[in-house]
Amino acid sequence: MIILSLDFGTKNIGVAIGQQITCTANTRDSIKVKNGIPDWGKISLIINNWKPKIIIIGKPLNMNGSYQNIIKKIKRFAKELYEKFYIKIKLYDERLTTIEAKSILFKIGGYKKLNKNIIDSLSAALILESWCLNYKKNKK
Repeated sequence: MIILSLDFGTKNIGVAIGQQITCTANTRDSIKVKNGIPDWGKISLIINNWKPKIIIIGKPLNMNGSYQNIIKKIKRFAKELYEKFYIKIKLYDERLTTIEAKSILFKIGGYKKLNKNIIDSLSAALILESWCLNYKKNKK
């Protein structure tokens, strides 16, 4: 099963594509958001090319489990995404993925690798892999 993962932000949306057998993900170029509107053309292209069966969107939680302020925008984006493409959408805990992504990139190439677009898409990959492993664990 092909899975699309999105790390929603107000300026960029990180993108990763993965699959359920090995629970691995690959990053893709992030999607720009202008004036609160995502590049729906690019999203459509990704969905049409990859034909995911499910879309995982990072759910921003604080360390205590409460929602971050951006949650309303993410829920609106998820609803619009579903209404446009009729693909199953799941929101999944994204706590600490940005920190982990930055740490991985820093280890690879220092500060030069800490590019916002790359961080967002690597965060999306980490969200996808975590969701997949959790899904498999709970399915047993």
